[in-house]
Amino acid sequence: MQNLVLILVLSGVVGFCQPAVAATARVAVASNFLAPARALAAEFTRLYGDTVALSAGSTGMLYTQIINGAPFDILLAANVDEPRRLEQQGLGVAGTRFTYAIGTLVLWTTTHARDLDGDGAEILRARRGLTLAIANPKTAPYGAAAHAVLRALGINSTQWRIIQGENISQTYQYVATGNAQFGFVALAQLREAGIRDGYWRVPSDLYPPLRQQAILLKRAEKNSVARHWLEFLRTPEVRKKISENYGYSSEE
Repeated sequence: MQNLVLILVLSGVVGFCQPAVAATARVAVASNFLAPARALAAEFTRLYGDTVALSAGSTGMLYTQIINGAPFDILLAANVDEPRRLEQQGLGVAGTRFTYAIGTLVLWTTTHARDLDGDGAEILRARRGLTLAIANPKTAPYGAAAHAVLRALGINSTQWRIIQGENISQTYQYVATGNAQFGFVALAQLREAGIRDGYWRVPSDLYPPLRQQAILLKRAEKNSVARHWLEFLRTPEVRKKISENYGYSSEE
């Protein structure tokens, strides 16, 4: 599928004469969380020998794939709505939904870094005619958050030339390649890339909380590896890594 990233984290445990057969959990993960998920999946495999297969995309796109029968065991969404909807529709296992991270929205630039030394809100209000990238607000929670920021600040398309990425990863690429002068992306993406400046951390009162939830899907109700992976994500050690290494916060 277009813009679908598939990463197979394979077990390194080798048996005598032939490779060991490891059990697998298939995880649909919101694009903003792909880097942490990839690192954590590798650690999970190293510790327990089981395989985690990650498919990344916008939360809305992944939800559509799930309701159309895509063979995922877990959804790691970038919001609450889709996991809750899957639970209500009987496609998610009741009682398995939880918040694994709370995301942070930032305004980022590679071409006007000095402008973001101050108040990003003033830059958004004052600048005219530049290109601003956001993720599709209909399918990407970070795009919906960016849209909320623009509404709160009274910014419209007559001031900026707004382009949309299908997900937050494509939005990041628009800015990274210079196709957009500014863009709303996830702090986690900048942390992964080692970027420490050139961005404005958007005040949390300008957009709804990016509470990212996980849920076990019905088809995997008896998949012990999928359940173990969710338990792994809830451990204090893993939650600390998610927060300290990638700029997410934990549930209040």
